[in-house]
Amino acid sequence: MSWAAQDGYDVRFDWGAAGVARLAPACRTFVVVDILRFSTAVETGLSHGLVLRPEHWPMPLEGRGRLGDYVADGSVPGGPSLSPSSLLSLPVGCSVVLPSLNGANCALAAAATGATVIAGSLRNASAVARHLESARYPVGVIAAGEVSPDGGLRPAVEDILGAAALLRGVAGSFSPEASVTAAAFSPEPLPLVRASASGRQLAEVGHDEDADWAGQLDVSELVPVLADGVFVAAG
Repeated sequence: MSWAAQDGYDVRFDWGAAGVARLAPACRTFVVVDILRFSTAVETGLSHGLVLRPEHWPMPLEGRGRLGDYVADGSVPGGPSLSPSSLLSLPVGCSVVLPSLNGANCALAAAATGATVIAGSLRNASAVARHLESARYPVGVIAAGEVSPDGGLRPAVEDILGAAALLRGVAGSFSPEASVTAAAFSPEPLPLVRASASGRQLAEVGHDEDADWAGQLDVSELVPVLADGVFVAAG
């Protein structure tokens, strides 16, 4: 369905794993944006020198120990999770599995198409945009959103802010979907991330610092690219 794939445009935008499937026939590069918290965790962990492997959620119990030194699913009290601060406490160089119902599922779905997959966040938005200057087009920007227990997807305002932040620096013709998203750019996204439904949800469970960390704009030059199942820093 060419209309669903936003054919004819260099830069396209959609939501979730279903959006990956809609754009997959043409897009050669995908940027996955999951501000709270997957793509922020990827940028943070990779900056800290961790080896990060995205995995689907829920993960099978068997084989968990063979996938990495740590599984960042919050199952161990005080252990690693998608909270960026928990990753900063891990030893540099260790391997960490990042299971995620939203961002990781989108990243793995995009990788299965053979496209290049990049993790984009507010923290590295401009760096990702500059990297896309040499990317294979068309580019699909995927906002992960939040999958509810019934399988429905809730569009997440923080992911719109993250997508808009990187789209503002991307060249090429924009689909209407990408154009409208880009228009949502805010030069001061932090208060909006804090006050978003996802930010308030994290605050209720004592992780308000995650929104403070994730809402910082253009503080990182690192561009995470998925290669052979793990995220590496683009050269």
